[in-house]
Amino acid sequence: MMHVRRVIRGAALVATTAIATLVASQGAMAEEVKVRFSWKLKGEYGFFYLGEQKGIYKDAGVTLKLGEGAGSQAALGSLIQGQEDVVILPGIFAISAIQKGMPVKIIALYQPESPIALISHTEKAVKTPKDLEGKTIAHAVGETGTSYLNAFCEINQVDCSKVSKVQMDSQSRVPQFLQGQVDVVSVYKTNDLPVLEDKTGQTFPTLDMAEYGLAIPGMAVVASDAGIAEKATALKSFLAANAKAIEMTRSDSAAATAALKAVWQAGPSDKVVQRQIEATSASIHAPSSGTPVGWVDEKAIGDALKLVGSTEEIGNPKPASTFFTNELLTQ
Repeated sequence: MMHVRRVIRGAALVATTAIATLVASQGAMAEEVKVRFSWKLKGEYGFFYLGEQKGIYKDAGVTLKLGEGAGSQAALGSLIQGQEDVVILPGIFAISAIQKGMPVKIIALYQPESPIALISHTEKAVKTPKDLEGKTIAHAVGETGTSYLNAFCEINQVDCSKVSKVQMDSQSRVPQFLQGQVDVVSVYKTNDLPVLEDKTGQTFPTLDMAEYGLAIPGMAVVASDAGIAEKATALKSFLAANAKAIEMTRSDSAAATAALKAVWQAGPSDKVVQRQIEATSASIHAPSSGTPVGWVDEKAIGDALKLVGSTEEIGNPKPASTFFTNELLTQ
């Protein structure tokens, strides 16, 4: 009997040691992926925090390191310097940078059309593109919504010469709109609009620019060419985990809100953050035709290059393959 007990204890010890070794080896195999956002915390980033809280990245063998940003240029700069593995920023900025020679690529595009809307006052409501004629609209240099206003007018047969763009500092746009100094201002449905409507208690007439044909690439995951070569396996695992986190957030925006607010106590109310998260989920294209979430369409890149070329000198467009790769989205 004593011999049997010793055998059992020995077997248990071997099993425990094997499990400990397996766990240790899994931890050793986990690879850190450093992620830099292009801006401060907001609801758009909720799915990352839900995925981290639920262990989705850990299960994928990824140790996630998330960091706030201070603009797309700074984020891309840190990526090139090797301080980050990926940056999350509007795809249109990445496309412009790549055209200028920056050695980076879009490895996932979650918003082929940025969720930008034009909001107006009830007494001067802009509900269709044609309603823009005769109105004043706030504009700041580099602001995405109005930078491509001419293209939007052309798509919708609006006489843009009858739309007055009032140039001002980016921080002044919304206050000037609220004070009635301009008729229209552009906002992100996934960020500014929920905050503004909560703050004012108003529901503004809203014109969704994407619904009327303006496809400005939005949230994208961008990696350096060097990083793609060096950390392809980790980046594939990261993107696969993102896809699971995005779907989990679609199903439970309240949980994503709680996960984000756990690290963002100074943020807006839970109600506002949840609206931001839900608007983001609505703006992310669901997988279709056998392609995973984040799949980059070559046509979207070509159309975006035309948009960039309408506002700045880009020379001869580079081949589409220069701008993106879908290889890291395939398992």
